[in-house]
Amino acid sequence: MAALGVMAKIKVPYARTSLEIIRMRYGKIGHIIFIILNLTNNVFGCASMILTGSQLIYGVSGMNFVAATILIPLGVVLYTAVGGLKATFLTDFLHTAVALILIIYFTLSVLTHPAIGGLGGLYDKVVATAGQNYIPGNYEGSLLTMKSKNAIIWGLILKFGNLALVVMDTAFWQKSFATEVNATVPGYNIAALAVFGIPWGLGTVLGLSARALHNTPIFPTYPGPLTDAEVNSGMVMPYLVKALIGDKGLVAFFVLLFMALTSTVSSSMIAVSSILSFDVYKTYINPKTSDKKLVGVSHLTVIFHAIFITGISIAMNYGGANMTWIGYLRPIISCPGIIPLGLTLFWSGQTRLAAILSPVLGFFTGLAIWLATAKSIYGAVNMTTTQEGVPALYGAIGSFFSPALYSVIISLYKPYKFDWQEFLRIEIVEEVQLHGKPSLPANNTNEESIREKTIVDESVLRVPEDTQSASVEENDPEHGHGNYEKTAAVSATSSSTKISLEDVRHPFDDRTLKELYRWSRIAWVIFVFVVLITFILWPMPLYRNYIFTKPFFSGWTTVAIIWQFGAFFAVVIFPLYDGRHAIAKGARGVWNSSRRYLSKNKE
Repeated sequence: MAALGVMAKIKVPYARTSLEIIRMRYGKIGHIIFIILNLTNNVFGCASMILTGSQLIYGVSGMNFVAATILIPLGVVLYTAVGGLKATFLTDFLHTAVALILIIYFTLSVLTHPAIGGLGGLYDKVVATAGQNYIPGNYEGSLLTMKSKNAIIWGLILKFGNLALVVMDTAFWQKSFATEVNATVPGYNIAALAVFGIPWGLGTVLGLSARALHNTPIFPTYPGPLTDAEVNSGMVMPYLVKALIGDKGLVAFFVLLFMALTSTVSSSMIAVSSILSFDVYKTYINPKTSDKKLVGVSHLTVIFHAIFITGISIAMNYGGANMTWIGYLRPIISCPGIIPLGLTLFWSGQTRLAAILSPVLGFFTGLAIWLATAKSIYGAVNMTTTQEGVPALYGAIGSFFSPALYSVIISLYKPYKFDWQEFLRIEIVEEVQLHGKPSLPANNTNEESIREKTIVDESVLRVPEDTQSASVEENDPEHGHGNYEKTAAVSATSSSTKISLEDVRHPFDDRTLKELYRWSRIAWVIFVFVVLITFILWPMPLYRNYIFTKPFFSGWTTVAIIWQFGAFFAVVIFPLYDGRHAIAKGARGVWNSSRRYLSKNKE
């Protein structure tokens, strides 16, 4: 996302959403296709969180899951509708801070509990209960090995699904467009490193502790077994917390659940709101709408999305879905748009037809592979067989990679080379549509001014002095540039002539562009480094006939816990330090405003 964000700033400096880029290059049909893909990704990503939350609340407290499903998004609607993207930024930070504190608390509390006995005690208990916890597909059936076929399958499915959640979520693109590039690239890359602290330490300690204790009297399900349905619904953690920490631990767990749910739901609401208000309402229903009315529409779409997502979550609950099944479904429905979206910024040869058909064909390819594999291996297609790892992985691979093949083949069928200068006309087009002529304020070339402005400036377009009017004309429809992809035209007489691309200049000066390309290289280097480490250099040497020894396990878990503290420092402490001057300025402003207000009241 860091690499995509920088390239978007370089090639489409005036863009505000990823869908706006699609609309500019591929026209109305391509725009609608990617609107559907983005909405689907957001709906299922958000619904999976609400579904999981309601099932956890039902499983722990006994509250009706319908009531829990309705209550979860209710509070989020209020601050999201009022605060918008700013509220999402603030709540993301605050909720993540609280969540990380609780994650560290749970990890250390469970590990140091007398029933576990620290790192050595946990290792001894896992070894002692190895006969009860034999894992088919693992080396010698052990939990203490990295040689696990099912773990690799699950991990790859998770990678595909999480990649789709980010790239196909307009909220991540909005955050890239709304921030300076020197904050975007470090921000996403710090997150890429910090995120390991959450599943690694928490999963290792709590997962293995539950395995060691689930057949003992202190476990809530004893003497009954911990069923697959309970595991797939996410009940392992609350059961273990209840057993070792008690009711106060459950309260902390519900706080953690609330922090995760509200942050995710708020981000989803902002993304869907921007799509429905800007990409649908403003584009196709009322192009000349005012900013004030557009804000009002966005508030209504937040409420609509909350109602809709609640209904979807309830329906999936009644349909028997759980977080595991949705996690296996999500890559298949969300991945087809990733490569075509990336090629929009990186390959000028992708045609309109390719961009429209490749994600659609990719989705049906992945779906067919998923269902056919489940039928072939397990003899039936149902919630159980489609929840197995192999069909879901094959479906995710087909859904992710096949659009690349389709895009290349379709593009080569009728080649067309897109001129990147077209992207610089986004603001010109909007000005012409709204006012009939481009607006021409003073020249600005720094990134901040471009990011904040919503009208074109002289650095984008050099207009002859005798320009008196403007109009629009369509590009060649054969190559897929539809109604939106129109170019400004100038005329001193009754006839109009199309503005040459040679007269369209990039708004950033050479120094700024050089800096942007430097950040792009940094983003790609870090991307390759992280993938190389996490996919090859770290796990592959451990994928052998090896069971962790006690010293190795102690070191492994210790590093995982240290990583949690590192994540807390990177995500909570460092932003406060980095933004200390802005925070101080804001605090002084609030203080001075408050003093003036109180003085006025006294007078």
